Order: sequence, then C-alpha cells, then structure tokens
Amino acid sequence: MTIDLKERTLWIGIGIGVVITTLIALALRGGGSEEPGAQKPAGVQITDSPAPVGAPELDEPSPDPAVSDAPTAATSPSQIEAAPGGDVKCPDPTVTVSSAEELEEALGGVKPGDVISLEDGTYEGEFIARTPGTKEAPIFLCGGTGAVIDGGGVKKGYALHLDGASFWRVVGFTVQNSQKGVMGDGIQNSIIQGLSVHDIGDEAIHLRNYSSDNLVIGNTVSRTGQRREKFGEGIYIGNAESNWKAEFSRTNGKPDNSDRNVIKNNVISETTAESIDIKEGTTGGKIIGNRFDGSKLGGDKHNDSWLDIKGNKWIIEGNTGVNSFGDGFQTHQILDGWGTGNIFRNNTLDLKGGSGWGFHFAPINGNTVSCDNKVSGAAKGLTNSKCS
Repeated sequence: MTIDLKERTLWIGIGIGVVITTLIALALRGGGSEEPGAQKPAGVQITDSPAPVGAPELDEPSPDPAVSDAPTAATSPSQIEAAPGGDVKCPDPTVTVSSAEELEEALGGVKPGDVISLEDGTYEGEFIARTPGTKEAPIFLCGGTGAVIDGGGVKKGYALHLDGASFWRVVGFTVQNSQKGVMGDGIQNSIIQGLSVHDIGDEAIHLRNYSSDNLVIGNTVSRTGQRREKFGEGIYIGNAESNWKAEFSRTNGKPDNSDRNVIKNNVISETTAESIDIKEGTTGGKIIGNRFDGSKLGGDKHNDSWLDIKGNKWIIEGNTGVNSFGDGFQTHQILDGWGTGNIFRNNTLDLKGGSGWGFHFAPINGNTVSCDNKVSGAAKGLTNSKCS
C-alpha cells in the first residue's frame, strides 16, 4: 500500500498527539488534590487558613526574650506594627497635642485604639492615664525625645502614672524632674519603650500592685535619687514586704505578685541605688540584654550592686555591667520561700575594683550561675556559689 506525503504527515501528527495525551494523563494521576493528611514536599507549608500575623503574647513571655506585637490590619491605628526585637512603631495619631492642657484632656478622654502623639515641647505637670486599652485595640502615647514630660520638681509626684492603664504602648519621649518618673499600678500587657527618663527624685520606672506581663524595653535611665539617694533605683518591680500594708499598696498586706515582666535592652547609669530592683513576691520575669553603669552607686549601705533579686524564678541573661564598688548581681531572701530559683547566664560584668563577688547569693537558696558568665574586677571572684 502506498501512502502519499500528506497521509504520512497526518499519521505522524496523530501519533505525537497520542503520546502527549498519555503523558498528561500520567502526570494528572500523580498530582491530583491531596487526601486528608497528605504531605507536600519538604519546604511547602500546608494550612487550612492563613497563618496568623503577630508575635508571642505578653501574657506568657516566650522562651526567646524578644517580645513584640504585630498588626492584623495595617490601616487601623489601633493595631501595632512591630520591628524585630519587639520594637513598637506608633501608628498615625488619632489626636496630636502640643500643651499640658491638651495632653491632660486627651488622657481623660482616651478610648481603646486611640493614638496620642506628643509634639516637641515641654509638658509640665503630673499626668494620669486610667482608661485601659484592649488586646485588639491598645492605646498609644507616643513622642520623640524632644517631647518632655516635666513633673515640676523632684520632691513630689509621678510625672506619668499608668493607673490601671493596661494594654498601653508608651513610646519614645522624655520624662524628667519628678519624684518618680513612670509609675505603673495594676497594669497588664503594657509596653514602656524607648523613653529617656532622667533627673528623678527616687526611682525612674516602677511597676507594682499586681502589674504583670509587661515589657520595659529600650529605655535610657539616668540620674535618679535626686531627692533621696537611698531610693534611686533605675527600674523597680513589685513592692517591698514592708510596704504591702502601706497606703499606696493595693494588695491588702499580701505579696505583690507583679509577675512575668520582661526588662530588656535598657541602658541604666548614674543611679544612686540598684539599676534594677526586683522585690519579694514577684515571679517568672526576665532581665535580658541590659547595660548598667554603677559609678554613682552608694546612696545607702545596701545599694552595692547593679541588680538585686528578691523574687523567684527570674532569668537574668546577656546583661553587661561596669563600675560597682560592691557586688555585681545579688539575691536576698527577705521572706521564707522568696529569693530562690533564679538563673544567671551569659552575663559580662566588670566591677573595676569592686570589693565583692560578681554573683553574690544570700543565701544560695537554689539560685544558679552558669559557667558562661564572665566576671572581672571583683575582689572575691565569680560567685560565692559555684557555676554549672
């Protein structure tokens, strides 16, 4: 049988078509829709819905010391844009203030989701925030370092009082010239970030009266103790047992369980008392990546270290300190059951001639020092315990 050129071309085309059709069928058989529980190749994520946006919640700090918030809707001013490391960026303001009167009015009328922006200038007075935000709609108070809250004198008052003001983001401005700088009473899940707090009568930043799950990050604290050197701490968590029945206490004589607070990446210098003071009654916080200079320590015979831990189960990691005439870091047992279970690791301390230990536990009481801590300039050495 003779096949002309046209027929030959036709049969070749049909053959090629059959091959291609067969190959497609085989590919479809191996690559159809997945059965429940089927796995994709490595590197492909299987999800039933989009992954949530955000970072670990503050009410349970993650093992990673970085704590941050992230937006769920970038167009909403009540949401948080977070940079790596927990840095809060303030959304566009819902109200902008330029005077003390306007700030007081804004704080009095604020509601969840509001963003108060401070223009540069001096805001003299004592300012109180009482309205809480919410998890979904925190409240922001933001400004640059040129926006200065001035308490009017170091002998009395709180320059900024967060009184029950949970879910607040206090960011970026300057606080000065008051007895106490920033006071938090009964606040939860708030962030104090990037403030410059200086020239303060007593302590600079204080969280107390069941203030828990807060983040104090990236602040610069200096020149405390201008009223009484004995009380010139940089950052202070909880209340001393001697104050549990005081007029300003809200714990009715019970321990001030200001728990799980994170103190991270702050720079603290020229404090007459400890850079950080952690009181009995507090549990489960973290002190991470801070820098201390104790060259002004000594307002009281007990103010002889950068850090004094009287609470339980705190993690103290990655901090650096210079200049302490006594010890570097201390623990104390003020009450039975307190001052125990604290972990110190990977800190670098240079006491520059201090008379004591790098890590001094009184008593040792279940506190641990890892061998990756580095201590120099301490007359007695690394620790009165032993590293592990």
